[in-house]
Amino acid sequence: MKKHLNSKAKAVLALTVVLAVALALTGGFGPQKVVQTILTPLRAGATGLTRQAQKLYSYIFRYEALETENQELRARIAELEDDARTADSLQRENERLRELAELKKEKEDYQLASAYIITWDSNDWTSSFTINKGSGSGIAEDMVAITAQGEVVGLVTAVGSNWATVTTVLDSALEVSANIASSGYAGMVQGAYTTGAEGMLRMDYLPTDAVIRNNEPVVTAGSTLYPRDLILGYVADAGFDETGVAKYALLTPAADFENMEQVFILTSYQNE
Repeated sequence: MKKHLNSKAKAVLALTVVLAVALALTGGFGPQKVVQTILTPLRAGATGLTRQAQKLYSYIFRYEALETENQELRARIAELEDDARTADSLQRENERLRELAELKKEKEDYQLASAYIITWDSNDWTSSFTINKGSGSGIAEDMVAITAQGEVVGLVTAVGSNWATVTTVLDSALEVSANIASSGYAGMVQGAYTTGAEGMLRMDYLPTDAVIRNNEPVVTAGSTLYPRDLILGYVADAGFDETGVAKYALLTPAADFENMEQVFILTSYQNE
């Protein structure tokens, strides 16, 4: 009870002090002035809190609006990127069709079946790939695959009704009779098998007195499998082979295997 009275006394004393201070500040004016003096700091504090709350609400609202705008912009960017990819794909397709038209003008006897690559060999992506056409489209084993520019890609080595496997010229198992176009030097071309020459072609059995210049084109010599004058690659380096009794040349493949999407299977032609 005593403690309760003490608390009351303290509260009364505090109120008395506040009133006294208020009276002193107001110069002893009436109760209205006193009340205003007491409430003014409280009102100022409440106003400050209200402003802070308004700022917080405004920040949250702006953040949500920016988040929505950001999502809309991301969706628009994705849409534009998709449109760009589609346009780029159509442009590449048009370029291939123009090149193919030029090839058919030059090689009127060529009968070609267009096919798209659906998967590369998982063990060695440059060695072979599968296309989306097969025997149902007139494709058979030992048919040559080329690009729209007439560059040698490889040879059909397995066929199903709606698929076929193409082994590329980068595989050392394939050998192609070839000539250096400018000089007529003959040799055999296959995938390079030496360390450091991955992704290149190698032309062997060139004569020791052969003058071989960089960037010279190498073409097919013509055989039962490959028609004449299809481009295989370009000379990048040359030297004597391991035996020392013949020369060899390293070739940069003419076909762009890294970006290859479509090939053309040569189903029929008249070899000269």
